[in-house]
Amino acid sequence: MQPVKVLFPFAGDTVLGGSHISAMQLAAGLDRARYRPLVLLHFRDGVVGDHARSLGLEVEVLADIPLLGARGGAGSTATGTATGTATGTGLAGYLWRSLPALVRTIRASGAGIVHTQDGRMHANWAPATRLARRRHVWHHRQDPGAFGVNRIAPLLADRIISVSEFSRPSHPLRPLGDRLQVVRSPFDTGIARPDRAACHAELAAEIGAPADAVLLGYFGLLNARKRPVHFVEAVAAIRDALPGRAVHGLIFGQPERAGDGLDAACRQRARDLGLADRLHLMGFRAPIDRAMAGVDATLVTALGEPFGRTLIEAMCLGTPVVATRHGGNPEAIEDGVTGFLVDPADPAAFVAPVLRLLSDPDGTARLTAAARAAVIGTFGTEAHVTRIMEIYDSLRPAAGIAGPGGREGAYA
Repeated sequence: MQPVKVLFPFAGDTVLGGSHISAMQLAAGLDRARYRPLVLLHFRDGVVGDHARSLGLEVEVLADIPLLGARGGAGSTATGTATGTATGTGLAGYLWRSLPALVRTIRASGAGIVHTQDGRMHANWAPATRLARRRHVWHHRQDPGAFGVNRIAPLLADRIISVSEFSRPSHPLRPLGDRLQVVRSPFDTGIARPDRAACHAELAAEIGAPADAVLLGYFGLLNARKRPVHFVEAVAAIRDALPGRAVHGLIFGQPERAGDGLDAACRQRARDLGLADRLHLMGFRAPIDRAMAGVDATLVTALGEPFGRTLIEAMCLGTPVVATRHGGNPEAIEDGVTGFLVDPADPAAFVAPVLRLLSDPDGTARLTAAARAAVIGTFGTEAHVTRIMEIYDSLRPAAGIAGPGGREGAYA
């Protein structure tokens, strides 16, 4: 039996986010005797292509197929066109040019499955996959009320994968039945844990803080959902509760969209709160292990996050996590046992858990050990890949992708 090719389309004009990491971790882990992944990048390679190739994945660039509703990304000109490439189009342009081009791309690739990961790719590739008479997997990583997963996916997707119970579509256009499955994102739980004391010392020295400084970390893209400004306010509240300690907030990440001003908003809020010299925008780093292991606690301030990667990664590294009681966070953390959950509306709610972590080293050690054990037992890459391949298997009889009458590529 020939392996079935699976297409993973992305835009190449973006920063590297959690959806890229999770999807490519899956693609790299597929059994090549059964499934052959191909990463397709619109517009250019960028950091997304670099990451894919670092995992040994095959990559092709679709330089000249504009996306419905896309805007120019990093490196775009004022007209919305990246150097040498077209990026965005309206509905008429999509139907006239982009949709036929995507259908041709799917058929020419010989793919049997198209697996999309974000709103742009869902909207552009779902209609093309149906017209190409191939199978479409819609990986939902957004809010439960998102328009696409409730109105488009029920009509076009063969399978819908939700990353958490929280993110299940809240009002689908028609019943989804067994077309919807909840599958947690994959995590590399086998990474070696660095020495946290040594990592803390490195971070403190880097930012010019005392060796006994309290280092609080934010990890991830800067966007409205993750609320980096709320993080700044939480750090300020913790500083006020610890007048005898040097409390520093470290933001590891970069704005999801250039020019949206969230980095500037964090700096301004820090100035307003008298925290300007205690807030550090550290930028994007890879690998992140030593930085994440070096903070005293990871503060997850997100609101409506379906299932964030950073809190799981921190738990795996032995770093305590304090997260908002919202979105998918309660599905990952047992409050007081594997981490802490706090009121998402109040930045000061982070104070009590952080003080408890700092004042009770033995209790913190028990909590982080329990968190690591829970992560290893639940969120490993192998379990994720196995579950996704079972979903792929459900889309194909033993002889390959086929529909009624056994005609390859036919839509069921």
